[in-house]
Amino acid sequence: MSDSATDMTPQRLPGRDLDEAAEHGGDLGAARRRFPGAREPFIDLSTGINPRPYRAPRFSAESLTRLPQAEAFAALRAAAARAYGTPSAACVVPAPGTQILLPLAAALVRCGRAAIPAASYPEYARTAALAGHEVKPWRTLGEWGDATLVMLGNPNNPDGRLFAKHDLLALADRLRRRGGVLVVDEAFMDVGPPGISLAGDVARGNIVVLRSFGKFFGLAGLRLGFALAAPAPAARLSAALGPWAVSGPALAVGTKALADTDWMARTRRRLEKAATNLDAMLGGAGLNVVGGTDLFRLVHTRDAGALYRHLGRAGILVRSFSQHPNWLRFGLPASRQDWQRLRRALSSFRSVAEAEAAPRLRRGSQGHRGGKDSDRV
Repeated sequence: MSDSATDMTPQRLPGRDLDEAAEHGGDLGAARRRFPGAREPFIDLSTGINPRPYRAPRFSAESLTRLPQAEAFAALRAAAARAYGTPSAACVVPAPGTQILLPLAAALVRCGRAAIPAASYPEYARTAALAGHEVKPWRTLGEWGDATLVMLGNPNNPDGRLFAKHDLLALADRLRRRGGVLVVDEAFMDVGPPGISLAGDVARGNIVVLRSFGKFFGLAGLRLGFALAAPAPAARLSAALGPWAVSGPALAVGTKALADTDWMARTRRRLEKAATNLDAMLGGAGLNVVGGTDLFRLVHTRDAGALYRHLGRAGILVRSFSQHPNWLRFGLPASRQDWQRLRRALSSFRSVAEAEAAPRLRRGSQGHRGGKDSDRV
């Protein structure tokens, strides 16, 4: 990652207003209010969700009229355990998305100090505070100090930073000695490097891994996610969620999708190629790609604000960051037409930026020549 991505000033941590909404992508209603008259349909590149979703199977009308059945939950747990490499189905807790699991995982350890990366998904800090912890930001993994709860994303959102597996396991061992818990959000691990997930290590007892279904499978509206933990903390999380935490349709779709290994392999190859194409497009527009995953790319540019507005007026929503005003995050376009629209919008912005810069460059060049002539006199 480029040094330009390290302007990680600590995020504003939640104080009295713990119910204050954090910044998120995907709010097309707000985008349309901010950019009235923008081209439609809006292209949403702000979320990092697979734009070509898994084709959901048909589910019976009974799945909408009956309460979810225990057998369906068992089938989903077994499918998730196989897909994620978790020791057993007893370690799998299905939930309506991973967002709801964050404060529950933070509550597995008694209130103390929570160490959160300074530049990461803002909900880690907010939900840790909701669970009663004092939140301390850190820039490097060694700065977790006297915390009893460490929450992080691997890969990290929004910069795609990866933490080595041996470093995280060593951290979990140190936390265990003081009764602490390590929560690792692997929301983007489906497109991460093989062999770094902690899903197979949760039996150690104080590791909780969160896995998102909606991002990789492109079905965020289905609201399905998982906590992976040793049987005892998994049982606590299940009890906190209560019965019927996942809908009947989500149980059916999730069970089928997680067993579809061919689709997953094809999709990983396709997303890797798409991310490489996005790198080329962004680089061709003069943007500095400083991080990301195969589902999104993070760029660093002094023109981030102007580019965000330019794209918004063109009907393209990307993710901006108030705490990091030089950052923009780009998800993957869904179709050839969307790719073309993004290319044209980036090209037109670059043309405008170059035209505006030309007079400044000419003035600078003239002043430079004048200085050299004076030296000769």
